[in-house]
Amino acid sequence: MAESNQGSTVADSGPADSPVLRPGRPADPGPASPPVGPAPATTDESAVDRNSLAPFTDSGAAESSAVNRPDKRDMSEGRSDGGAETVAGTTPELARQMAATRQNRLRRLLRQCDRVLLLEFDTLAMSRWPDAFTVAMARRRRDLWLMLLVLTGLVFASGITGFVPAWIAGGGLGAMVVLVLSGLPAVRHLFTDSPSYLELLLRRRQLLHEARLHIRNLEGSTGLIWQCPQMQEFNPALRASRFAGIIRLSEQRVLSRSLTRREHVRLCLIYLMEAEKAYGRLQQAYFDGHQTAIDRGWASVAAETGADKTA
Repeated sequence: MAESNQGSTVADSGPADSPVLRPGRPADPGPASPPVGPAPATTDESAVDRNSLAPFTDSGAAESSAVNRPDKRDMSEGRSDGGAETVAGTTPELARQMAATRQNRLRRLLRQCDRVLLLEFDTLAMSRWPDAFTVAMARRRRDLWLMLLVLTGLVFASGITGFVPAWIAGGGLGAMVVLVLSGLPAVRHLFTDSPSYLELLLRRRQLLHEARLHIRNLEGSTGLIWQCPQMQEFNPALRASRFAGIIRLSEQRVLSRSLTRREHVRLCLIYLMEAEKAYGRLQQAYFDGHQTAIDRGWASVAAETGADKTA
């Protein structure tokens, strides 16, 4: 009976633990299953042993590594201290020498190229240069005048030889005299203000002569244009290839004699204007360097610059 009661108890407990199915709702989840068995005690003990020994092991390894390897922080501090000593010992002196060298170079350029400030724009621009249309019209009037003069001369010569009546020859002579007098500037300006072809040619020649004379004065005995490319740091336009010809002629001291056309003078004018811009920037850089030397206490550099400005 006891065994049957125990069997019925087990049988009753079995369906109770199993999910209950009811229509219209899902099955009830069963109870969570307990862990299979307790964790082995050796694991905890080994973990405790490792945890208890970890500080000693880590401290020992750290002490041994500290003994075997030098401190990186000390090495970096040593390197930084040494670098600071090196920079503090040499960099200011090197900077002062570089500033002095640069100031000397700028001072030399200022002395070599100071004649660009004497540039006369109107002389080289030649604004009174007669244009091609004016010259062409004056040439046309000159040709017409010559043709009429030749015709009146032929009429007069025909009257002398008897081919035409005397009165026609006399009229031709009178017309020829009037044409000859109209060719004189003093008489011609009584009737018209337009310059003659010869006057236009003379004006061109005079303007070109003045421009060449001015460039000769700017060039001097040492030359000017060939020294201006040293200021290309302050104006890259001085490196243009179209100026290579006049730079070469200036270096050979034959620039003023080689300017035979207005285009050549205009090219020199453009180059000298670019050089004038570079010279202004050069002066500003020189004065800035002087002020920097004063601010940093470089007495030698500032004294040389100040003496140069006084001179």
